[in-house]
Amino acid sequence: MANPIRVAPSVLSADLGRLADEVQMLEGGGADWIHVDVMDGRFVSNLTFGAPLIKALRGLTDLPLDVHLMVMEPERYIEPFAQAGASVFTFHPEATIHVQRHLAAVRENGMRAGLALNPGTPLSMVEEVMDDLDLLLIMSVNPGFAGQSYIGWATDKIRRTRLLLDQHGSGAFLEVDGGITPDTIGAAHGAGADTFVAGSAIFSAPDPAARIGELRDRFKEGVSV
Repeated sequence: MANPIRVAPSVLSADLGRLADEVQMLEGGGADWIHVDVMDGRFVSNLTFGAPLIKALRGLTDLPLDVHLMVMEPERYIEPFAQAGASVFTFHPEATIHVQRHLAAVRENGMRAGLALNPGTPLSMVEEVMDDLDLLLIMSVNPGFAGQSYIGWATDKIRRTRLLLDQHGSGAFLEVDGGITPDTIGAAHGAGADTFVAGSAIFSAPDPAARIGELRDRFKEGVSV
């Protein structure tokens, strides 16, 4: 794989009034994916984006759009988000009943299928659907708001998740979201993660494009737990 490590800036922290400029900056900084947090005010208390933003982003970039749904009944969004241009469709297993059916539907609609696990959600929630996963997202904060601090014991969960993926011979991406900064990304990477969502750490930096490079430099330095 030419680029085994992926940095996925979250537009939850972007200036949406300057969306085209923000996307151009992310591309120039070397972002691999663009992460879109979708919240419905039910699964989490916040309310954010939907298909119109995904469609707008797709018109601005060819980068993969990594969509994370923190919503109830995520199956209602599979077709609309696929039509809007989403590349990865990740949802929480607690938010629906027929998890395997919906993972299959995500793939049938041309997207990668992912599941997200909250800090308190056990890995056993995904063991029966490992063959249906293209991505497994470990939340290193409780979802709902940007700018939270990395939960230290999430590192052990990342490590156990990497072991689970390897034991099943899975090629799924192992993504981490929550409190990812230059100080925490090394621990997550050392535990086995390969894809990293960062919002506030990028967009609040004096030079956001340079911050993407700084995050990537932590891999070159071999920083780990």
